[in-house]
Amino acid sequence: MIFVILLSIFLIGVNFSNGWSPTNSFAPGKVSCPSEKRSFLRSSSYLNTEEMRWVEERNKITNANLKKFLKYSTSLEKAGGNFSVDDFFANYVEGQRAIKIGLAFSGGGYRAMLNGAGQLSAFDNRTTKAFEKGLGGLLESTTYISGLSGGSWLVGTLILNNWTSVEEILLKREYSDIWDLKESILFPEGINIFETIRNHKTVLEEVEDKRDAGYEISITDLWSRALAKDYLGRYEDYGDALTFSDVREFDVFKQQAIPFPIIVAVGRAPGTTIIDVNSTVVEMNPFEIGSWDNAIRSFFDIKYLGTKVSNGVAEDSKKCISGFDNASFLVGTSSSLFNGIVMKLKDMNLGDIPIIGVIEDILDKISEDENDIGVYKPNPFYQNEFGSSSSISNSDTLYLVDGGMDDQNIPLAPLIQQQRDVDLVVAFDNSADTDNNWPDGSSLVHTHQRQFGVQNNSSFPQVPLSPEEFVQQGLNVRPAFFGCDTEEGPLVVYIPNRQLSYASNPSTYKLKYSSKERASMVSNGFDVASRAQHQLDNEWATCLGCAAMRRTELRNSLEQPGVCQQCFERYCWRR
Repeated sequence: MIFVILLSIFLIGVNFSNGWSPTNSFAPGKVSCPSEKRSFLRSSSYLNTEEMRWVEERNKITNANLKKFLKYSTSLEKAGGNFSVDDFFANYVEGQRAIKIGLAFSGGGYRAMLNGAGQLSAFDNRTTKAFEKGLGGLLESTTYISGLSGGSWLVGTLILNNWTSVEEILLKREYSDIWDLKESILFPEGINIFETIRNHKTVLEEVEDKRDAGYEISITDLWSRALAKDYLGRYEDYGDALTFSDVREFDVFKQQAIPFPIIVAVGRAPGTTIIDVNSTVVEMNPFEIGSWDNAIRSFFDIKYLGTKVSNGVAEDSKKCISGFDNASFLVGTSSSLFNGIVMKLKDMNLGDIPIIGVIEDILDKISEDENDIGVYKPNPFYQNEFGSSSSISNSDTLYLVDGGMDDQNIPLAPLIQQQRDVDLVVAFDNSADTDNNWPDGSSLVHTHQRQFGVQNNSSFPQVPLSPEEFVQQGLNVRPAFFGCDTEEGPLVVYIPNRQLSYASNPSTYKLKYSSKERASMVSNGFDVASRAQHQLDNEWATCLGCAAMRRTELRNSLEQPGVCQQCFERYCWRR
């Protein structure tokens, strides 16, 4: 009861430049329709042209960095034999098919965000000890990065703050307003209840701007703006007008200096409350929103999300909308699992608490049918000719929920599509599958099972048949490689959260972390990704390098170097 009361509180109601949403607020606004683009919709049978060009340029950077990593951070050229990294790249990679790596960060609230931050920092050359004690250089070798729920908070934080490093966020004073979790999102001003109420009334006013502009709002809008204070503190008004399509204009993005970011949510069919493994997975990136799944099978230009369209064509060619792709709203949508808890407030007798009246006022202003999910109205896929779901294409609204609610808590779907040709996916699992908040492989099991369903034709490697089998084989407490011997789809390296230097399994609903707790969580994440800074396996960097090369070897019928064969004996799971 105490937790629910506290959760209700937040529902009350570098100097970055402005000018994102045309209204310079959380509300979308009218813009001119682009003359060169008749339709904002395309089929998912091919990769977006803008993404394709972007990735081609990114490949030049990532493959140069991967070559350095393999030469200087692994024992490939030192373990005997005559393997040459330079020859491997010259003969099979450069000018042919680049090696593409994707990182996927699971959901799990702040636990996932902080553990994920440590795991990512172990791959980041900018981290002080990443070269000697971690896997520095692999982040710089990465093409794609995906996150959902708490993982999207991590990805969103770094992308929207100019690809700031985790180490800078933790150590530099100028970043002290990012991930300041000493006071929870419920009581951002600590015991000063009046300031807390004032802050959350500001959130309500921001969201009301959107409603007053004619758009439906839900608890997700409120959650999104409250959450923004954790990671958009360097922006004026916590980036209330910042859009995800604005990332296109960031120098680090235009120069392909960062991985291509993807946030994942799940679609809920109109008129239902059912979400399962066959629900539609929706991804959002700086160029598009859409799905590879059969239900939608198309993508929409995210910059013009909010424009009323039919089969992708604006109903009024002189009236388009921009600003609906608010960055905090997209990140909040991916983590909307908190909404269901919030909605119970109206049915509870919480006593004579002054702010309850304000909460009820907020809830009364929101549609009863769609108040617990992200409401995307107008529907960008209205009358969509490509998708198989008439319930979606005939609805004027697209409903999206937390990206992990379909039991696929690791955002793998965007990275296993054949159109992207990813060679290696590193899946960081910070889920709370067990009673003690540890992962048990459920996400991999469900993603594997999903490929045989009605939604998608993606290929995913064999994994244990159930979470119970996963745990029985000890795969929930150590890294494992899946798909070691097949060319279909990417090889998946699974890295589950476990306690090495700190008890990194707090509840998903723990919303307050001291500076020491925050640092300890990140440090344990670093240890998990680096195998206790190589103490558990001094060839761990080499083994990940071998995993990155494996698809190229299989495509070209190459024999693995001896050290790679040894790595695969240790880490490959085979039925």
